[in-house]
Amino acid sequence: MLTSAVMLPAASVFGQEIDPYTGQPIYGNAPASGAPDLGTYQLDPNADASRNQSSFRARHWSDFYPTLGKGVAVADITSRAVHYWSGDGSTYLVFPCAIPMTEDLTRRGQTEIVRKMKDPPWTPTASMRAKDPNLPQRVEGGAPDNPLGAYGLYLSWPAYLIHGTHDTRKIGRKSSSGCYGLYNEHVTQLYQIAEVGTQVTIF
Repeated sequence: MLTSAVMLPAASVFGQEIDPYTGQPIYGNAPASGAPDLGTYQLDPNADASRNQSSFRARHWSDFYPTLGKGVAVADITSRAVHYWSGDGSTYLVFPCAIPMTEDLTRRGQTEIVRKMKDPPWTPTASMRAKDPNLPQRVEGGAPDNPLGAYGLYLSWPAYLIHGTHDTRKIGRKSSSGCYGLYNEHVTQLYQIAEVGTQVTIF
């Protein structure tokens, strides 16, 4: 079980429960249909990184990279969570996420954030359109039916993103065509601090 300290605004601590997808404590009261506030975690490098009682696994950036560089993001498919460490090592965040629906849609390995966009437009890929010819050619950013949500963090692999979603039912489920979807509240937080050049591992 992760034993890191938690830094939270005093006004946000109203109660505590455990997030079923990440195994992390939930702090604060989420608005109706909103994401839980997972808080900001300060990483203890000596913390036990073994499995806890759920599928959630505590991770450390050094399991994947020799240095933090501009930051590290790790998408854990088994735990259905995205971990993020800032480049200066002061901030560690973990978010529940949607994962690809099938193994053939899942790409694993190392990549990086190459571009960031507010209200990203969505253009279904040729393979997506082959499976569902009724898909639109393009959905503009900010449209209610845009599956990319409020912000997109583009990876060096074409058509792969970490992005938001307006359909919160997808979070914690096998529900994407290859991307990693976060609550809009969470992707907004990540967008503000994750730099272009952040190292990313999908495993």
